[in-house]
Amino acid sequence: MKDDIPNLKDFDQRLREEAHEDLADVIHEGEPTQKTQIIAIYGKGGIGKSFTLANLSHMMAEQGKRVLLIGCDPKSDTTSLLFGGKACPTIIETSTKKSLAGEQVAIGDVCFKRGGVFAMELGGPEVGRGCGGRGIIHGFELLEKLGFHDWDFDYVLLDFLGDVVCGGFGLPIARDMAQKVILVASNDLQSLYVANNVCSAVEYFRKLGGNVGVAGLVVNKDDHSGEAQAFAEAVDIPVLAAIPQDDDLRKKSANYQIVGTSESQWGNLFAELAEAVSLAPPVRPAPLDQDGLLDLFDGSDTGAGVTLEPATDEDMRGKHAETKPSLEVIYDDA
Repeated sequence: MKDDIPNLKDFDQRLREEAHEDLADVIHEGEPTQKTQIIAIYGKGGIGKSFTLANLSHMMAEQGKRVLLIGCDPKSDTTSLLFGGKACPTIIETSTKKSLAGEQVAIGDVCFKRGGVFAMELGGPEVGRGCGGRGIIHGFELLEKLGFHDWDFDYVLLDFLGDVVCGGFGLPIARDMAQKVILVASNDLQSLYVANNVCSAVEYFRKLGGNVGVAGLVVNKDDHSGEAQAFAEAVDIPVLAAIPQDDDLRKKSANYQIVGTSESQWGNLFAELAEAVSLAPPVRPAPLDQDGLLDLFDGSDTGAGVTLEPATDEDMRGKHAETKPSLEVIYDDA
């Protein structure tokens, strides 16, 4: 892992140099260089990251893999489905309590097991009492003190909120902490906007010398309207799985029931997703501009054809507007 982001004063020069290079589409070819695959999952809040990850991690463990699931969302809800709705103590709050008591945090204080999955929540500050991104950074500092780099896992899955853009939430991409990123989105503009922003972040840090790529997109609550698949094709990333918009899935998720198991009718879906997540190489995405993103949708739904009408000083002043003499010098024709 890198210790520092390259100095930003070299950014312009790096861009110029890279513009003259033929860049490979695939960042890492073949097997990962590390035994542990560290994968960061990003998506809009409420899009179903926690549902996807809880079931994915459970299926991976059922397949004999050693899996660590880390919730990096201040809501601390990544592990709720895995633990039947029960909230586990977060690293941030546990560290605070232990520090006040003059004690050290132990693994058993913050890491819990179910169905073969090891899971923990970083947590975050209450509203108005601190920066969520800084909480993420502090959480990873504590993980390092607990021996994170010496742990023996096949997969470490990091659940990140994609529509928060402050520093801590971009940590896996900015610091090369993960080998690849997986996006979770649906067939709606806002979730694809977030997915596109993450693609932009990946490309930005690649130009600063980073190595993280996007392995693909998981389409959640798929209603077969096709916008998410069109987005994946446009930014040149694969669709790893399409989880249908289904009432059975909705009810089981609401009741904290795991469906990522061979005993479930949805088992094959998550088994195939587990294989896709394992094998998909990280690639460089081609993020869209705003117009390109809007073009994925029916124009009647997105306000296509609207033109920007510039405002005037008189518009801004409203009833206080008054005509003032011009300072322009006008010369006679003579």
